[in-house]
Amino acid sequence: MNALARIAGVDEAGRGPLAGPVVVAAVILDPQRPIAGLNDSKKLSERRREDLSPLILRDALAWHIEFVGPDEIDQLNIFHATMAGMRRAVCALPIAATHALVDGNKIPPGLPCPAEALVKGDAREPAIMAASILAKVARDRYMLQLHSRFPGYGFDQHKGYPTPVHLAALQRLGPCAEHRRSFAPVRQASFPDLG
Repeated sequence: MNALARIAGVDEAGRGPLAGPVVVAAVILDPQRPIAGLNDSKKLSERRREDLSPLILRDALAWHIEFVGPDEIDQLNIFHATMAGMRRAVCALPIAATHALVDGNKIPPGLPCPAEALVKGDAREPAIMAASILAKVARDRYMLQLHSRFPGYGFDQHKGYPTPVHLAALQRLGPCAEHRRSFAPVRQASFPDLG
């Protein structure tokens, strides 16, 4: 790849939770402004992710964060909703990417540039690491806001993942507007007699 290539790293956060959006980020890093300390967001502490996020926003050539809400997830399913979010994130970059590196083993259809899927790319490719950090930080902040709107579920603790605390709250309170109705534990809490 030539020196003028603008490589977009693409990753998501939040495919597994029962509530909230899946958040996708696309990032084109500036080779002239490397960011020290990038890593897979899952291997970094929350504090470290919070420290790195503003550096990425400041020093990257381009970035975009895309939220795909529960309604779209329920309509398309989580895989297709994630693919749609990835395509929109790359298309919305303020500087066009010449190539995209996507974490995982699938390339979203309809990308505006050639792309490559990289399994465990968030541990191998700095642009994907940066995207994973932005997506995770944005999603965690969103889930904290949700906690203030729906305090009974513990979104500030588990961020919507199916922990015992979350599953117990679902049984006690039923789903809220931000739950993914197509996910089995939410469906069963909506219609307990069918569970």
